[in-house]
Amino acid sequence: MSAAAKRKSASATTDLVYGLGSTGLSVARFLARNNQVARYVDSRAEPPGIDDLRDICGDAETFVGETPKKLLKNTSRIIVSPGISDSDAYLQAARDAGIDVVSDIELFVHEAKAPIVAVTGSNGKSTVTTLLSLMCEAAGRKGLAGANLGVPALDLLDEDQPDFYLLELSSFQLQRTANLPAKVAVLLNISPDHLDWHADEDEYRRAKYRIFDQAEAAVVNRADDEVWQHLPKGIHQVSFGLDEPEAGQYGLLEDADDLFLARGDQLLLSVRDIAMVGAHNQANALAALAAGELIGLEMSSMLQVLNEFPGLPHRMRLAGRIAGVPYINDSKATNVGAAIASVESIDGLVVLIAGGQGKGGDFDKLAVSTCSRLRAVVLIGEDAPQLEQAFSGLTPTERASDMNDAVARAAGLAESGDTVLLAPACASFDQFANYQARGDAFCNAVEALQR
Repeated sequence: MSAAAKRKSASATTDLVYGLGSTGLSVARFLARNNQVARYVDSRAEPPGIDDLRDICGDAETFVGETPKKLLKNTSRIIVSPGISDSDAYLQAARDAGIDVVSDIELFVHEAKAPIVAVTGSNGKSTVTTLLSLMCEAAGRKGLAGANLGVPALDLLDEDQPDFYLLELSSFQLQRTANLPAKVAVLLNISPDHLDWHADEDEYRRAKYRIFDQAEAAVVNRADDEVWQHLPKGIHQVSFGLDEPEAGQYGLLEDADDLFLARGDQLLLSVRDIAMVGAHNQANALAALAAGELIGLEMSSMLQVLNEFPGLPHRMRLAGRIAGVPYINDSKATNVGAAIASVESIDGLVVLIAGGQGKGGDFDKLAVSTCSRLRAVVLIGEDAPQLEQAFSGLTPTERASDMNDAVARAAGLAESGDTVLLAPACASFDQFANYQARGDAFCNAVEALQR
């Protein structure tokens, strides 16, 4: 298509891509592969990926540092990046004008030819999606993993067709996806999160439960008392939990002073033989096994992965030992529920490093749920004062100026048999580029203490 033709087409296009970054660029690549033209808008003056966008579709109308309302007159659909809240004024104006607001996942499911396994949850979804990818590989099947994890969903369509698409989906993506015909839908857990994005906890929960609406089969957590009322009538379901399972379900069984992953009364694998650390990872393993069964993976292949996979970086990974005290990096524990699960998964007392941007999380719940397991809490970041108030009278607290100071203070507080745990219960953006950078800073600080 000539530049003139592209400009003419752009004047009548119905698509507007709102927000660049990795998702926006994946939308641009998808549209370019399909010879479709769109306009691109980002409220930031220098959004990430702007140079890449010019390489992909240099002739496209692009507006940065502004959100022109005039564009809405010729737009019937806005494809929006997940980080932009539904309360955004531009999106509100679009809806008032009768314009559809959709996610990249809406485009993906329209084009995908292989079955979809959709995974969501407040915590653990990256681990379970990765486990399923590795389990497919071990079983001689091809499972392409992406969406909220790693590769954007639309970029997966540029690869050879797999046996399965394995999509990690956020509440943001689910809220804006009307069509999701998943072969298997997995909901790991729900705890309050992203309340700075969603209107309230009820909206957040409704977004998560949407994953079941068009699914053929569901993997559900038995600990979620509400999940059953959100399942479509007649849907095939397999449950998992950290209790004793009924026939055909997944859980834990004791035998001869050992604890096993189990399917009904069938013992599968001792928890001591799981490479991942923590009780919450036992739940993740059970959920992956349930989903793997529903897509026909061999049990032996799945158990081999559980025996070998140590977990994703920055998720309950050992950073080092100092004077017999283990230092655990769980920087990915970016909400209260994840931090509680991290603390509860550790034997012995914990010196907890927490803090950052709280995202509306319930710090009182964090303090009450964990105080009996904590020796002390070292606080960092923007919301340290609120955390300090929540723990007041329950657990000793100290404030640290940065991560090096936090690790040094934790080392001084820890006693033999304790564990120092980075589980921030907060986002990282007040001090770090992302949770990975925060985890790296923790590991570097631990390494410096070992010298």
